[in-house]
Amino acid sequence: MGLEAIRRRYEQALEWVVITLMAALAVEVIAGVVFRSAGHSLVWYDEVASILLAWLTFYGSALAAVKRAHIGCPELVAMLPPVPRMLARVLVEIAVIGFFLLVGWTGYTVLGVLDTDHLVSLPAISVAWVQSVVPISAALIIAAELLNLPRVLADANGEPGISGGASH
Repeated sequence: MGLEAIRRRYEQALEWVVITLMAALAVEVIAGVVFRSAGHSLVWYDEVASILLAWLTFYGSALAAVKRAHIGCPELVAMLPPVPRMLARVLVEIAVIGFFLLVGWTGYTVLGVLDTDHLVSLPAISVAWVQSVVPISAALIIAAELLNLPRVLADANGEPGISGGASH
């Protein structure tokens, strides 16, 4: 299996994660509204909805990274001569991967601090488990960047038919 096939499967897996989170959030919000309308509010509704929305945002960012759908200035980079264009693409990739290495490492170190904290409405659930989305999504974004790196470099080199999506 080639790198492009691996990237496509990775993208599909992230799509399913995001779809599942969106469906869970929709079901949870509808249940919250129904129970509140019936006069039996769910005590955990607001906290769980907030967590699902945060997870959806983080995992959705990883999906956007693999699709190269984040905001960027590809036109500006494309106007550069070949050598500066390649240098700009490499520097951007190094900066993005470096940033998410820092986010992942920091997110991971914070988990130990949060390990003794629990959700207010669901005390059986650790805040560290909820916040694990930060280092996990950082690792997923780094993987997406590395899977896209050959396409990004080929695009910067001006090779036709390889680019796809927006660039950073």
